[in-house]
Amino acid sequence: MPKIELSQEALFSYLQARMDDVELEKLLTVAKAELDEPVNEEGIVKIELNDTNRPDLWSTAGLARQLRLHRGAPMPDYGFVSRPGEAVDTGTRRVIVDAGLQEVRPFIAAFAVTGTAIDEALLNDLIQTQEKLCWNYGRKRRSIAMGVYRSDLMKYPVRYVAADPDATRFVPLGLTEELSMRDMLSKHPKGQEFGHIVADAPVFPLLTDDRGDVLSFPPIINSARIGAVEVGDSNLFIEMTGTDMPSLLHACSIVACDLADAGYTILPVTIEYPYDTSLGREVVTPCYFQTPVSTTVPYIEKLLGRAIAGDELAVGLRRMGVTTTITGTDVTIEPPPYRNDFLHPVDVVEDAMIGLGMESFPPEVPSDFTVGRLAPAELFGRRVKSILVGLGYQEMIFNYLGSRRDFIERVYPESAWDAQHAAHVQVANPMSENFEFVRASILPHLLIAESGSANAVYPHLVFEVGKVVRRDASDNYGSLTRNSLGMLGADAEAGFTLINSHISALFYYLGRDYTLRESGDARFIPGRCAEIVVDGKVAGWFGEVHPETLEKFGIQVPVCAGEIDLDTIQGV
Repeated sequence: MPKIELSQEALFSYLQARMDDVELEKLLTVAKAELDEPVNEEGIVKIELNDTNRPDLWSTAGLARQLRLHRGAPMPDYGFVSRPGEAVDTGTRRVIVDAGLQEVRPFIAAFAVTGTAIDEALLNDLIQTQEKLCWNYGRKRRSIAMGVYRSDLMKYPVRYVAADPDATRFVPLGLTEELSMRDMLSKHPKGQEFGHIVADAPVFPLLTDDRGDVLSFPPIINSARIGAVEVGDSNLFIEMTGTDMPSLLHACSIVACDLADAGYTILPVTIEYPYDTSLGREVVTPCYFQTPVSTTVPYIEKLLGRAIAGDELAVGLRRMGVTTTITGTDVTIEPPPYRNDFLHPVDVVEDAMIGLGMESFPPEVPSDFTVGRLAPAELFGRRVKSILVGLGYQEMIFNYLGSRRDFIERVYPESAWDAQHAAHVQVANPMSENFEFVRASILPHLLIAESGSANAVYPHLVFEVGKVVRRDASDNYGSLTRNSLGMLGADAEAGFTLINSHISALFYYLGRDYTLRESGDARFIPGRCAEIVVDGKVAGWFGEVHPETLEKFGIQVPVCAGEIDLDTIQGV
């Protein structure tokens, strides 16, 4: 979960109140946050946020805004945020996009800032916000990268161009010598860390001003002159480039609202595209792109368990920064420009609950007395675990979320990637590419575990009993969650015979009959894998893992593996 460090004095200044650690800890619950460490000698307080779908809280201004609103402060007015199609005169503050970037890094959002000189606390907070947004929300700069510049040194319009990586040279931030853009990928620390994002592109993204002076090479590094913001600067230009326009516009609004809360004037910028985008070819940023979400009062009352008057509901949602319109029993909310986490009416219910306060819900003694017991699926899973342990396997426990790379690209040949992507459930708003997909098989996690176990004495026998999720258009929710067993053996002698014998023993002790038929699963060596059939249904598969898959995971010994749908063999 995200952790932020902030100045206690700055937090209290934004909050317009002072409080001790106990009061602050209690108030932080409205942001699903808690004190990670109390204030230290330098006046820095560390806060852990227990929810990743509110990146607007990852800064001093954003966190204080939510706390301030919950305490009854008036709703802020961010009049600089434009609406799609709204005519806004931005003068020379324009960014002209090169058509050559459409297939490389197509989108950009920007705005200018003017006001008092930036102090060290605000600069550190801005840098922290930049790092958190680009690393967590921006998938390690792949979908969002942010740059901050000294606008006094530049001339509009800014040009976002497709540059020749070998012919284009400038002095990057942190160095004193000119380098070509391609050389920066290997010779600059940031190029070594993030260069893979653009390394294979025929052209590289470059930001220059109207005189041709370089602002930055996004998403890698700023220039050493215009991109070297320091304490005392007061006029800034802030841009974000990326591959996902909604996320980019959201991040742009977050930073703009934060700086507005800090007392700065936000000046919109017009982006001119030579190709179509979801908002047209001319977009003024910061831009409001969120859509309203509708629900009903009875739905909210049902989920929260008590009657809620319309006025009370509106007040509760206002304390979360949400504008609400109630007509009869119909409720429509309009998210603030810095929030993009309303994916379903239940998200409105959650905000209403937090805004109303848990103390507004009286405790209720249960009217029914029940005795808890283990579900049949859990009992069956424990029986399977006991048999596997008896066969010499060690149990593993893994996360259910992972990356496309681990679940698809490292496991399957490239020809199967698109089909497997369509079969996996993908998280709509992931905070990190490492937790973007819900697993459809346990095998990738077993291979990851094996890839880090080369120093352990062989043979390796590991298993997990857990859940997998697969897309299924026939289901009401579009997906099916199943209880599954994954098992893996690694050894110089590991092969089809070994895993076959273990599958046979498992079914024997479970008292289940099965048959085998040849499988063409691309993850395994052709002719050395089989499907398990129970009562005419495919209940699983096993075989020898393909050498190409093992190579992608860095595994040096033969591996055999299998997976069984426990619900199928249990008859569920």
